Amino acid sequence: MKIYIGSMNPAKIKAVKNVFPEDEVVEMDVASKVSLQPFSDEETMEGAVNRARECASMNPDSIGIGLEGGVMELNEELYLCNWGALISENGKTFLASGARIPLPHEVAAQLEKGIELGEVMDEFAQRQDIRKKEGAIGIFTNELVSREEMFTHVMKLLKGQYHFQQ
Repeated sequence: MKIYIGSMNPAKIKAVKNVFPEDEVVEMDVASKVSLQPFSDEETMEGAVNRARECASMNPDSIGIGLEGGVMELNEELYLCNWGALISENGKTFLASGARIPLPHEVAAQLEKGIELGEVMDEFAQRQDIRKKEGAIGIFTNELVSREEMFTHVMKLLKGQYHFQQ
């Protein structure tokens, strides 16, 4: 089976390949149609669904995957959040979310100024392309959990639902 993922991000692509090792995984550059920095669970989930829908609509009889990272507010703190969507060959949509951790106040303050998390993290950690590697989750968990691992968990939740409802 072919699985299309709506991302060119290596961490997201590896997550899909980790969970669907026997299938052909094809990456596509598609828009999330939400803010560059989603600021709620709803917006982050919408971005994942939009990516999955775009992949599924251009590739009938295949699975479309969308993975989206964002932030959400809870009790006046910003937390990392992430969502995934899988659209099956017959058009059924499956959703899953994963790990959440609070962001340091200095990072949250930059996000509230409108700067995207990837840019903030590169400056904060004095590294480049964190979003394509360990991600903010990797930095703030001292690399005990990477972005790839976080999205692999979401992919397992999606695949499990997909197989359960077959």
